Amino acid sequence: QVQLVESGGGLVQPGGSLRLSCAASGFTFGIYTMGWYRQAPGKQRELVATISRLSTTKTYADSVKGRFSISRDNTKKTVYLQMNNLKPDDTAVYYCNRDTGSLSWGQGTQVTVSS
Repeated sequence: QVQLVESGGGLVQPGGSLRLSCAASGFTFGIYTMGWYRQAPGKQRELVATISRLSTTKTYADSVKGRFSISRDNTKKTVYLQMNNLKPDDTAVYYCNRDTGSLSWGQGTQVTVSS
């Protein structure tokens, strides 16, 4: 069955960095555009970054552009999100999924940006 396991979150001060990982299994990872999403308390889940199957196309939400970088390793079936210059507004649970959000959601990883 489909499994998406996110990791790498934590508590970080404003201006800090984190690298998130998402290990995928149970589907043909390498043929899909993947994305990172986040959901802050009381808000809807939003798509923050996508990466095409061969990493040739990457897109970012305006709120993270220039600070976040998405990458993937198809041999490891893993997608990454490098987050730099973190801000308190980045506080959320982060999830990975297809860009369509059509797979079963994992448990996510909590990112808290606070001094």
